[in-house]
Amino acid sequence: MTDPSSNAADDAMSVFEAERSRLWGLAYRICGTRSDADDVVQDTWLRWNGADRPTIDRPPAWLTTVTSRLSIDRLRSRRRDAQSYVGPWLPEMISTGMDDPADLVSSLTLGFLTMLERLDPVERVVFLLADVFGEPFHDIAVTVDRTEAACRQIASRGRRKLRDPNRRRDVDPVDQWRLAEAFSRATFSGDLKAIEALLAPESVLLSDGGANTRAARRPVVGPHRIARFLGTLARRHPDVRGEPAVLNGEPGALLWNGTRLEYAAVFHMSANVDGEALVEQIFLLRNPDKLVGLVRERSPSGTKVDATDPRPSRD
Repeated sequence: MTDPSSNAADDAMSVFEAERSRLWGLAYRICGTRSDADDVVQDTWLRWNGADRPTIDRPPAWLTTVTSRLSIDRLRSRRRDAQSYVGPWLPEMISTGMDDPADLVSSLTLGFLTMLERLDPVERVVFLLADVFGEPFHDIAVTVDRTEAACRQIASRGRRKLRDPNRRRDVDPVDQWRLAEAFSRATFSGDLKAIEALLAPESVLLSDGGANTRAARRPVVGPHRIARFLGTLARRHPDVRGEPAVLNGEPGALLWNGTRLEYAAVFHMSANVDGEALVEQIFLLRNPDKLVGLVRERSPSGTKVDATDPRPSRD
């Protein structure tokens, strides 16, 4: 005889696993760290497993609400801790693919995730659910305990805060990789003039080392200063080898010293009025706590969750 409780447990797991990647992608975009996303998804599973599931009409919507609320709590806690964070704070980086649809990975780029820091937690959740995950406003209203009209206003306010009047044209993926390779060669060779020539006039470098690792404590602004900074890094780490990587949907590199990952770097490019592709933003991650996930991905037992597709599954 089949055990009914066993069937119920299997059904619960099956429903949850069908939503896991989407929920992880939502939690990561809200929290900005893979560790928080892992914890949120695990807590969501525990609540789902203990819920009165026959009374839940739409499991995907229920799971989205729980994940969003748990993520808001995590984000608020992280921002309180960030008040004592040393230097710039960057999201943790994740591996993606250059062949993933651009409209899906655009919400994973470091530039986009750092811009989301302009929004308060509720604004961030409403904006992501509405504009990235395509959730209807009546569901979003339940999630954040606001009226539907209020959620529409919150989403509109979030869009205004994220609007970039200086946004330049995007660069073709092939040209992005050519520029990334040229930039990496110039950096490793210590050719400061070549580095400067590949940087946009308003270029910025952000370096996150946390409290116990050496990194730039303030943004490095402008081609000349960035070139000098990178030249110093190249001289300081002569034995580092670079491994090209697609990180958060953009060209990047993993910089290894033996088996130790020293840095993860992401390059954001844009095209100027003449159509010339230049490096506009550089994100350098050195905080060892934030590099653990990238190291684990490259270990034989590492597991990767696909966070590129934010589109909700349909009931």
